[in-house]
Amino acid sequence: MFQPARSVRAHIPMVTSVLDRWWREQMQALDELDTAATLYLLSGGDWTARYRQRAADLVGALRDQFVQESVSYLFNLGRAGRERAIATEQGVRGMGGVVTAVSSNGEYSFTKPNRTSITLLAGLGVEGDVHAGVTVKHRSRVARDPTQPNLRQVHLIHEELFTEVGGEGFEVTPGDLGENITTSGIDLLALPVGTLLRFGGEAIVEVTGLRNPCLQIDNFQDGLLKKVIGRDEAGAIVRKAGIMSVVQVGGVVRPGDAITVELPEGPHRPLDRV
Repeated sequence: MFQPARSVRAHIPMVTSVLDRWWREQMQALDELDTAATLYLLSGGDWTARYRQRAADLVGALRDQFVQESVSYLFNLGRAGRERAIATEQGVRGMGGVVTAVSSNGEYSFTKPNRTSITLLAGLGVEGDVHAGVTVKHRSRVARDPTQPNLRQVHLIHEELFTEVGGEGFEVTPGDLGENITTSGIDLLALPVGTLLRFGGEAIVEVTGLRNPCLQIDNFQDGLLKKVIGRDEAGAIVRKAGIMSVVQVGGVVRPGDAITVELPEGPHRPLDRV
């Protein structure tokens, strides 16, 4: 009987653990998606073939994502991680940018109005923003477990994304996708977990992960969701709707503030959804 090499066997418990966690997360996400799609369709009282197909496509896409991520992890264990770390180190070293807009909202709403400034509060988020807090505030996360730590205190999006989708007919401006800080000149998606971003020499946030694009994006502009989720050359899922962070040092952030990037020590871990 075939026996894997000792070096491969050593990774089996870790691989099994990761895949088990992914499986549980994806199955829970599928349940939530089925529920959301059903409520959406029933609220309009119009159960048409078009809507049924759209829901089926979304569920299928999520299943495909699980398969792609699982296979990618199994067959690229170690090598992919090293390659990503090297690429990130080379691409981010010396990177700097600027704040182009700041936004906040004290009420639950998909978009957030622009402000002349926002104040970041250490360990909490944006002062007066509905998503500020020690524990989760996004409603989908609250419904799942309201005691989870809030890793999504401050949402950042690179302004270059607006130009990208604008070329395909979508009009998106700062705050439209619900971000708190809009940036320019930094490849936010390439930053590793634990990166520190300093704004104007005062406030500091620590990057925790990627925003997971949701159905609300299509409610904002039909078809936009497909433009902020894609695949790279290797077929892996690419989430483009910005990154999440927590506040390490409070302070005021304004449009025009310079952004300084400080990479974490040691091996770099690529961003995943939070």
